[in-house]
Amino acid sequence: MKNIPPFKLTLNPMNEKAKKIKLLGKEEEVGNRFKLGGKPDLIRSKQNPVCPVCKESMVFYAQLDSVNEDIKIADNGMIYVYYCFECYEVKALVQSE
Repeated sequence: MKNIPPFKLTLNPMNEKAKKIKLLGKEEEVGNRFKLGGKPDLIRSKQNPVCPVCKESMVFYAQLDSVNEDIKIADNGMIYVYYCFECYEVKALVQSE
């Protein structure tokens, strides 16, 4: 199974509307957990999805964090994205506190 080296992702506002949003992650953990590769920072149970086509374990690709109070994933949750490099299938999971 292929693994992706870890990269920290940071938010970089791309327009004036995005620049006006008060982001969470300055002082706290929530809002600062965006990541590509490595191992997922799972909030609850460890889930490793299986590809629906080849039935092999999928590779953790990225995690997306809550952005602010208006753009919050569940209760300060995250979206985890998994990918199958053989079948090009994608699976996303949501976990929250």
